[in-house]
Amino acid sequence: MTLQKGFVDLDTTHQDVRRFRCGKPQMDTFLIRYALKNAELGISKTWVLLEEDKAGKKKFPVAAYYTLAVATVTRETLPINQKELPSYPVPVTLLARLAVSEKYQKKGLGTKTLITALRQAVILKDRGLPSIGVVLDVLDEDALNFYNRFDVFHAFSDNPMRLFVPMQVIQQL
Repeated sequence: MTLQKGFVDLDTTHQDVRRFRCGKPQMDTFLIRYALKNAELGISKTWVLLEEDKAGKKKFPVAAYYTLAVATVTRETLPINQKELPSYPVPVTLLARLAVSEKYQKKGLGTKTLITALRQAVILKDRGLPSIGVVLDVLDEDALNFYNRFDVFHAFSDNPMRLFVPMQVIQQL
């Protein structure tokens, strides 16, 4: 199977989200039941990478997806020194979801999806969405091991399953 060239906005009229399986039921359920609804409510936005061929199906299968949202953090909770920040909450981009279909796991697609999501966060910042960095809440130990391979994420001291990467670092990727 080949993949389409890039990630596109979620659009279930042409995309088969119902058959997406990544091995983590809560990630499957989010894409199937909540991603489009959250986008319509303005809560988050999901992008998908599709297979090139429908293989006789009416919709393109989803190979991977990621979801971004906005959030805030306080200077005191950040895992790295940010003295120049005010003491009140400041905006960050939340990498709310990232998943790869079981069919494409262990083939580098997780890395591609992560880099694409981080670059999208930079694009949104450049277009005017204030953000000092990206925060992600890690689902489990498998996901934590995946993110730790990149050596750019810093764990929050009060929650090692919550990670942060400054926007300046992302802009250099």
